[in-house]
Amino acid sequence: MFIISTFCDSLRIDPSAFALPTATSINIELDKKYPNRVIYDSGLCICRWGDPLQIGDGICVPGDGGAYYEVVFRLLIFRPFVDEVCVGKIVQSSADGIRVSLGFFNDVYIPSYWMLNPSEYDKDAGLWVWTPNYDDDAAGEDAEEDNASTKEDVVKYEMDIGEKIKFKVKSLNFTKVTKSAKGVQATASTIAHTGSSVTPGTARMRSLSITSDKGDGNVLRRRRSSSIDLTDEQEPPCMRIEASICEDGLGLVSWWEADEDEEEDEDEEGDEEE
Repeated sequence: MFIISTFCDSLRIDPSAFALPTATSINIELDKKYPNRVIYDSGLCICRWGDPLQIGDGICVPGDGGAYYEVVFRLLIFRPFVDEVCVGKIVQSSADGIRVSLGFFNDVYIPSYWMLNPSEYDKDAGLWVWTPNYDDDAAGEDAEEDNASTKEDVVKYEMDIGEKIKFKVKSLNFTKVTKSAKGVQATASTIAHTGSSVTPGTARMRSLSITSDKGDGNVLRRRRSSSIDLTDEQEPPCMRIEASICEDGLGLVSWWEADEDEEEDEDEEGDEEE
């Protein structure tokens, strides 16, 4: 979920900080510039990691009293791995899917096609509802009677706002928004497994697929898009995580905790009988 990445940047040190040690003044500038900022194709910066690895010579520019330093430094980056399982809280629910918050990051989306099957959106309650069918293996003459009885007593699991939910990361989408004479434009990049689908917003972009094998059996696909005009559209988030709960063990944490407690109680009862 968190990685340490190395970056290089040119930092300006104000003349008022010349009295401080160079490393100290550079650390202050790094702490101002990078924390809580999304770095394109890298992730969300949490904080600076240690002191700078390398500091170049200070350069003065005519007409500017500050000094510029080329600095190599490390940052702690939030960048979950593809197929990593995380836990967050549901903050918004709509017919398109669910938005999840991790506390410090709120742009996690679970689209409707990555919900547990069968699931449906309840317009009256404004919530997604999972209705598991436990009679898939039922067969024989009593199948119709069983189906009629289950229609009245359907088991529904509502995904309430504020509940903890366990999800699996499917793709990371980065967007760089720039303003030019032509209007507001965005350049996007998606990182996902080769079998994963992309969001409708990125599907309509002209992109170049670059496949890389990590050597551990996980093949990632990086899709880079050309710039698109966003003048009449809502500005997308700089970093967006697309996730799935369409597997056993995923979904609301309370669903699976109840099953584990029941299994533990049964095991304890069996031990007492013995």
